[in-house]
Amino acid sequence: MATTRPIERKSGVAIWRQITDEIRSDIMAGNFQPGARMPAEMELAERFGVNRHTVRSAIAALTQEGVLRAEQGRGTFVANARRLTYKIGRRTRISQGLEKQVNETRGILLASSREMANADIALGLNMPEGAAVIRLETMHSADGRPISIATHWIDAERFPAIAEDYAVSTSMTLAFKAAGLTDYFRKSTTISAHHATPEDLKYLKLSPGAIVLAARAINVDTQGKPVQYSLTRFSADRMELSIENETL
Repeated sequence: MATTRPIERKSGVAIWRQITDEIRSDIMAGNFQPGARMPAEMELAERFGVNRHTVRSAIAALTQEGVLRAEQGRGTFVANARRLTYKIGRRTRISQGLEKQVNETRGILLASSREMANADIALGLNMPEGAAVIRLETMHSADGRPISIATHWIDAERFPAIAEDYAVSTSMTLAFKAAGLTDYFRKSTTISAHHATPEDLKYLKLSPGAIVLAARAINVDTQGKPVQYSLTRFSADRMELSIENETL
């Protein structure tokens, strides 16, 4: 069993959440393989120096989000669900990237609004601060399981109907085509990891303490002009990101 970091009792993070993170780390590191039976509650309680009720809360959270599965009379096991691999390269399209791994992907528009670009968005889209942008909130699922939520900012002057076009097609590629943009490319992607926000928990159906991978990206047209600035959050337990070594 992996070395356990000491539980910090006055860190402001609930003890059961810290235990959840430790178990997730063990699974991601390969210390517990898919299908493996988890140690008994008493053994885990001794490992972390807590009572069984606290361990039970951590196990319940991981079971709820599909990391573990409970079998009546047999115990708790690491779920067999495999991580999907999302390749990030010159042409990054979520449906194409997952088409050989799942039967169906589906996008949905959660919300849209018109707003002024702050300094960060203006820099990403190479436009003046305060310029009008369309903000889209979207979610994608694979075989009925939520895998990502994203926030996109798009030039409102160039693509004034992007929200309506996306709502109809549920595809960013098709929405851009409806506006006359036939092709676009990934210019840059910056990836980080953090605990899921309340919004992440809600739409990705995660439990508190879950980790998400955040990909901040800029897409450009064939002339190199930015057309989309986005922040996509993926469940780290369900997805892995693979960077393809390509250049524009």
